[in-house]
Amino acid sequence: MRSLARYKSRLFPGGLFCAAALAAIGIGCVGHAAAPKILKFGYILSPSSQLGKGEQVFAAEVTARTGGRYIIENYPDSMLGGEIAMIDDVKLGALDLAFITGAPLSKLLPEAGVFNIPFLFRDAEQARSVLDGPIGESFLQKLDQTGLTALAWGENGMRHITNSKRPVRTPDDLAGLRLRLPQSDVMTAGFTALGAEVEQIPFPDVYSALRSGRVDAEENPIATILSAKFFEVQTYLTLTGHIYDPAVIMISNDAFAALSDADKRIFEEAAKLAAKESRDVNSEAERTGVTALKAKGMDVIEVVDKTAFANRVSAASPAFEKEFGRDLIERIKNAAVAASPKTAKIPIGQGPR
Repeated sequence: MRSLARYKSRLFPGGLFCAAALAAIGIGCVGHAAAPKILKFGYILSPSSQLGKGEQVFAAEVTARTGGRYIIENYPDSMLGGEIAMIDDVKLGALDLAFITGAPLSKLLPEAGVFNIPFLFRDAEQARSVLDGPIGESFLQKLDQTGLTALAWGENGMRHITNSKRPVRTPDDLAGLRLRLPQSDVMTAGFTALGAEVEQIPFPDVYSALRSGRVDAEENPIATILSAKFFEVQTYLTLTGHIYDPAVIMISNDAFAALSDADKRIFEEAAKLAAKESRDVNSEAERTGVTALKAKGMDVIEVVDKTAFANRVSAASPAFEKEFGRDLIERIKNAAVAASPKTAKIPIGQGPR
């Protein structure tokens, strides 16, 4: 049930009227037909982002496959609040659906914070293999026990560092930089070990914090740096790829329980397609986004000694092992290595060699 397939995205923005939404997929509105059920879908990034493109696929698939009985309203750009607020609303049934990135998942399921450990994975392909396997499935099932239903693992992407002060080539270059982080205590521990001055700031406030000088730096996937236009307020990009950030498509238990068994399968299949789209957008951004950011004036540091960064982060390894257990961390690392036979086993707290 959690396999992925390819899909060409189509846009269904929030607030579409029935005629516009259904005409786009070739379904007419009949005067005496029952009104479609409208479900709200929120996320923090723009419609052009990896999350936005995924939502568009989900909306188009659900509307097409249900014959217009369900329409998904698109609420991007934190219109419905930050991610922790949206998680709470999904649990309460005040919000139907959300595409939530990995950083705040530990507030919902503390064990999910393990994915925020820097240099846990070598690259996105390795991480995807783990999340698509038994470990990823087990975490979806655990999320299902938190008061909502997790439909699929999507993707926010590999995170990289940007800043407005100086090129960052080594961990020492982070000293004194005021770095914004998402609401993740694991990421905070990792970057504290790297020597940065960290501050947790919700995503809706990041651009203004960078523009005002409240913080000097942030870290996000290439697709997010582009879609959020951080290049307007940041000068340097360092391709650290320090954390793979997944994302989860979740639905409220009330909304999911109201679906027929057939419609539940439609929603699950649409979520898999949306998740695949978010991954495809990230893959394309990693291929072409650096060139685009250079064209917009960013100075890109492409050659990075990741081992030096990972070795510095290893100072936080005892805390990570205490919080998540060495066994879980080792199982994830071993699954990652198994997914990439050419990759040597990476000790806990250390990055790729």
